[in-house]
Order: sequence, then C-alpha cells, then structure tokens
Amino acid sequence: MRLFARDLAQNSTPSLVIYLHGDLGAGKTTLARGFIQFFGFDKVKSPTYSLVESYQNQAISIHHFDCYRLSDPEELEYIGIREYSKAGHIQLIEWADLGKGIISAADLTINISGNNGSRELSLSAQSETGNRLLAALKPLFA
Repeated sequence: MRLFARDLAQNSTPSLVIYLHGDLGAGKTTLARGFIQFFGFDKVKSPTYSLVESYQNQAISIHHFDCYRLSDPEELEYIGIREYSKAGHIQLIEWADLGKGIISAADLTINISGNNGSRELSLSAQSETGNRLLAALKPLFA
C-alpha cells in the first residue's frame, strides 16, 4: 500500500481530489499516510476525530478528511470545507459518501478491498485530471 501511495503521490497534480473507499481496516488511512509522507511530512495523524488534518509547506497543501463520524454532511460547512477546496490543494477523502453534497467531486476514486495482508485496488477517474493520473500510473501496473 505504501509503494502504491508513493507512486500515486509522485504522479499527482497540485489540484486533486481523491476518494478512498473500503471497509474499516482496508488500508485507506495507510494509503493516505504514505501519500502525505512522500511530500516530507513525517508525523501523519488519522483525522478520525478531527474530520480533517492538513499538511502544508511551501510546495504543497494536502487535506486528509475522514467523514466516518459525520452525522450530517452539513457539519463540513462548520469546519470551512470550502477553504480546503481551493485550486492548488489536494484532498484525500475517506468515507466520501457521508459528505455527499458538500465535498468536492472526485478526480479519482480508489476502492480498496482484501484482508490478511493482501489488498486489491480498483481505480476509476471522474475527471480529465483523474484520467491523466490514471494514464501516468498505468505503466506501473503493466
């Protein structure tokens, strides 16, 4: 999962929204952590209780959302969701279905499944940005 996260980060663009789907324990946070660490952020916390953790430096702005504990998508308005959606920001969103109608549309959706240390990833693009990212990743899986 960490190797894929590195490849994903290496090929990403500054304005990107990625939905991470999968059951509890599937590896969504592990993928997000590896992605964020690629950009030099050593301490990466799960946003399970805070809803969002942001990582910013002079080169990049990454926002990792975990919508699992949302009782209503409107709660995202209270944390200023629109500020995280600006151009030049990357959003990694776990449990995106729970923020439906409020969160940004995905460029790329990653479905993670599997157990006992084995994971299967399914990627689908929802925008031209997502298509470009998929095209860049495709040679890595050939």
